[in-house]
Amino acid sequence: MEVPREAPAQALFTWGANSYGQLGLGHREDVFLPQVLKGFLCNRETVKNITGGGGHSAVLTDTGELFLCGQNKNGQLGLGHTEDVTHFKLCSSLCGCSVIQVACGWDFTIILAGSGQVFSCGSNSFGQLGISQTSEGSTVSKRIESLQEKVVNVAAGLRHALAVTENGSVFQWGIGMSSQAKRACQGEMVPSFLRARQPCKVTGLEDARVKIVASGSSHATALTDEGELYVWGNNKHKQLVNKDDFVLKPQKIDAHYFGGEKVRRVWNGWTHMVAQTEMGKVFTWGRADYGQLGRSGLPYEQMGQDGKASDENSVKEPLHSPALVPALTGASQIACGSEHNLAIVGGQCFSWGWNEHGMCGNGTEANVCAPQPLDVLSSAKLLYVGCGAGHSMAFCHFPDKPFAIGMST
Repeated sequence: MEVPREAPAQALFTWGANSYGQLGLGHREDVFLPQVLKGFLCNRETVKNITGGGGHSAVLTDTGELFLCGQNKNGQLGLGHTEDVTHFKLCSSLCGCSVIQVACGWDFTIILAGSGQVFSCGSNSFGQLGISQTSEGSTVSKRIESLQEKVVNVAAGLRHALAVTENGSVFQWGIGMSSQAKRACQGEMVPSFLRARQPCKVTGLEDARVKIVASGSSHATALTDEGELYVWGNNKHKQLVNKDDFVLKPQKIDAHYFGGEKVRRVWNGWTHMVAQTEMGKVFTWGRADYGQLGRSGLPYEQMGQDGKASDENSVKEPLHSPALVPALTGASQIACGSEHNLAIVGGQCFSWGWNEHGMCGNGTEANVCAPQPLDVLSSAKLLYVGCGAGHSMAFCHFPDKPFAIGMST
């Protein structure tokens, strides 16, 4: 049953998988339609970034405060204990540091402070915290002291993490990729940065000045100042636009895949990728069996770079080739979960991909193969969207307060 309730002038909505309370709603039941977190932030602050991990969520405010909830078995919430939390709680272990970015791995969290220092908490079984040579985790945020240079951007994968320094260098840590690399590249030397439990400089980017990093479950991407996109890691689903099963060192994706345009932004699901060019065009590629590429429901092998079905005389584009998704052109924001996605286009929230836990927010569990607008949020002005592995979040502004929105009970 749906009952109307008032939403504040700005509000955070969550939906999808909720086994650990990662939606911050105070319970552990999956939610199939966006629900508002009544009273959260109380309109005193504005959300700056939303993201999630395997079973936890993180919300960053414009004042540099970090709120987390959800699975906490390994201390990934940084709250000093290992109990799951079903309401967002302020992370008080940062000693007054103003946070400017947060990245969530499967069971750990990477935090970037305005000072350029990086903190981490959670599981360290694979060295993903970057804090020592031991596998001991941490329930409070600890500084990664070996990162001496000022860091400007961070990312987290399933069991590894990345950081970009002020001078454009990339560091990686966590050994989650190393066993895959050894199996796929027998006889070849696995680079140090894939085997490091502490931050290690990524080789192969010496001639590039990186500004942003992003990560899939077991692959990594780096975007340069010049709009060039580099990729490395596991390539099982050919998401790295390469014939090899594993790409040991950064390889540049040719600009012709993006119509010759420079790449402006990039996002990663577990095994698929999304990129936006300088002209606002959005391309997707990689694994597609849940509809996560959003290619309009057409047979994927028939999708050309113009996003239209090719005729019999055209060169057919395989799944791992970036292809245009016209419905996403001009997106102001995009977020990727493990196999689902959210986007803000024209102020509206769109979703597509895996929907087993209702993370597409349309009230069903059926996968969504093309971007669809969320009717429940149609009267809101979308400001930010974020995803965890199987859940979704959106921060909205309602110009005409008060606004009655349907809430499921």
